[in-house]
Amino acid sequence: SAQLWRRIERSTANQPAGVPWWNLLALWRGLAGAGLVTTLVLAALLLTRPPVADPTFVVVLVAPQNQAPGWVIQASHDQQIQLIPLGVMEVPSDKALQFWTKGDGWQAPVSLGLVKPGQTLSVPLDKLPPLTPNQLFELTLEDPRGSPTGKPTGPIQAIGRAVKVL
Repeated sequence: SAQLWRRIERSTANQPAGVPWWNLLALWRGLAGAGLVTTLVLAALLLTRPPVADPTFVVVLVAPQNQAPGWVIQASHDQQIQLIPLGVMEVPSDKALQFWTKGDGWQAPVSLGLVKPGQTLSVPLDKLPPLTPNQLFELTLEDPRGSPTGKPTGPIQAIGRAVKVL
């Protein structure tokens, strides 16, 4: 019937066509605002984060007999060094490894402590002068409680000199 068709046409003509979601201005404004907030938060985090202390010196300790590397030393700006083993060194049960350093112009080597084979050792250097290029580091075989004289007395197990990292 003609009346029915006219009524159908009138009811559909008044309804606006739906706007696709990608044309919604509010959606894009919201996404842009969220992106701006995320950018500002990440920038604030990056700018307020303390810098990572890179090593300033590296030493490779080698066995004097065969020049095989056995330990690595990393020294950083915060005056701490790490003695890192590259393997496990055999130490007799009645002996201990003692860690030493001596800078150019120092009167004698200074003990940095006893070392357990295969374990990393961190040593604060707040009581020592600043590290210098060519500073000597060594591990010696000593009595279980360390050198009785305060100076190296046993055979050198590993030795190396500091090299400044650029």
